[in-house]
Amino acid sequence: MAGRRRAWGIGAVGLGLLLPLTGCGGPTAADSARAEVQQMLDRRAAALLGRDATAYGATGTRTEYTRLRALPLASWSYRVTAVRRTGSGATADAELRYRVAGYDKAPVDTRRTLTLGRTADGRWYVTADRPAEQAGQQLWDQGTVTAVRGRHSLVLGGGGTTAGLEPYARLADRAVPAVSGAWGTDWSRRVVVLVPRSLAAMASLLGAPAANYRGIAAVTTGEAGGAGRAPADRVVVNPEAYALLGDAGKQVVLTHETTHVATRARTTAATPLWLSEGYADWVGYLGTGRTPAEAAPELARAVRDGEVPDALPADDDFAFTREPVRLARAYEGGWLACRMIADRWGAARLGAFYRSVGAHEQRTGAVEEALRTVLGTTPREFTARWRAYLTAQLG
Repeated sequence: MAGRRRAWGIGAVGLGLLLPLTGCGGPTAADSARAEVQQMLDRRAAALLGRDATAYGATGTRTEYTRLRALPLASWSYRVTAVRRTGSGATADAELRYRVAGYDKAPVDTRRTLTLGRTADGRWYVTADRPAEQAGQQLWDQGTVTAVRGRHSLVLGGGGTTAGLEPYARLADRAVPAVSGAWGTDWSRRVVVLVPRSLAAMASLLGAPAANYRGIAAVTTGEAGGAGRAPADRVVVNPEAYALLGDAGKQVVLTHETTHVATRARTTAATPLWLSEGYADWVGYLGTGRTPAEAAPELARAVRDGEVPDALPADDDFAFTREPVRLARAYEGGWLACRMIADRWGAARLGAFYRSVGAHEQRTGAVEEALRTVLGTTPREFTARWRAYLTAQLG
């Protein structure tokens, strides 16, 4: 753990006189303040979970309590990491961990900065609670959270109306069983969808520039995953780009992102983006009747111009900051690679291939071994088959 020092025992007699100078002092003022702030935040968290507005107000501002009332919480806790005294109060750094009841197997972790005041009798209270520097906002930072529960989904809006969120819940409720039908049922079979008010608000949730997501209808982000645990995933919608899609396109997007939620535990550093994004698109397009030329127009144009790609898309090709045509071709190429596997080896073998790649601890050799053991082929043969498949389907 960065910054952590190992505590060494000193056994030499000659050093014994040093111990009272370094190890027997009482708690410092900073230690005392940190402990007091931690106790106050523990009470604040308990009040929030217990829906006790009076007890919450006794610990400071009620802004977050009001904004969070619609969010079903299974857990909520702070861990104070630092307290810096100011003239009349203090600033505290803390790690916030919370779980949405019925949806999160593991907590969301986020860093917060709290501004603190102090009463005349020495009690600490919160005057402001905001994201730490370089940490993304949470939905309640943008206003009162609105919630709509579906059969398999929870849709959370930042300042919107329940009527505006209900269409998202209907689409998500169709996406979950569709994903389970393709991937299987070894996942939570529930999805949390965040609908911020704008592209700028979406970017603030993700802690990135808005320009990175212009034209991107939605993304999936996984947080707080420990070893062997599926993280708390969120599908975050860009309402501006999403609104430009037709009904079929909106369903494809939410099914694609829900696929990422389902496959997250089997998606590792060994999984190339052409496989993770291609598989999500493959599930998203199932049953839509879209032809390869309709679903992959940019790659179809390239193939017709005699520009068949020499290799599968690299991870860099999927960067949102890439030129839009190149980005589109990357997604389309990954989708057609997965579609080819399903056509040639079967849908079950495609799922087995995905899991086999993700089971490796590192990227090197992962795809090669899965190609050999699951599909009985080599990277060179697979790439040649994929290039021929592009020509046959798009030429």
